[in-house]
Amino acid sequence: MSITDDDIIKHRLLIEGDGGSDDRRINTTVKAFLKWSHDPNENEESHGLEQRLLSNLGMVEGAMAKSCQIYNMNLKERQNYDKLNEQIAKQIEDAYTEIAECKEELHQAKRVRRNRQEYDALAKVIQQQPDRQDTLKKLEDLDKEIESTSGSGKELDQKLEKRKKQFHVLMAAIYEMQRILEADNETAPEEDGVSMDTT
Repeated sequence: MSITDDDIIKHRLLIEGDGGSDDRRINTTVKAFLKWSHDPNENEESHGLEQRLLSNLGMVEGAMAKSCQIYNMNLKERQNYDKLNEQIAKQIEDAYTEIAECKEELHQAKRVRRNRQEYDALAKVIQQQPDRQDTLKKLEDLDKEIESTSGSGKELDQKLEKRKKQFHVLMAAIYEMQRILEADNETAPEEDGVSMDTT
């Protein structure tokens, strides 16, 4: 696999970032300063080197100021992200609390619905039953019927008792009649024997 120039440039930019050439510029400025400071002659070349040196120092200061600003901006961004992270964590916690409350409300709603269904079922059963006034009237009618039947029962008991007595008297008469008949039958052969003797 061959590496192209674009890959090398991308790789270098990723490593160096925006301030990759700053180190080179500082090194060049230091070398230029050393060269300028060791050159005792003041000539055109020395003056041009001084100008380049000042220009490079200005660029280095600008790059340093830019780096400081980027650093401060990164710190602020980090603080913002920390705050945002705390807000998101709080929102997640609130969402969990709200979900728990909604679950409890759902449980309560299901319980209320179940109770209403049971209530409706009981109401239907109750509506099928007669109301209190009709029930009391029926009870009164039944009490009267029981009293009437009780009175009829007493009359029947009296009649039955009377019939028992009459039957007892009848049975006593039948036993008495039977005893008389048996007594008559016992005396009848003796009379036949007496009559036979007389002949």
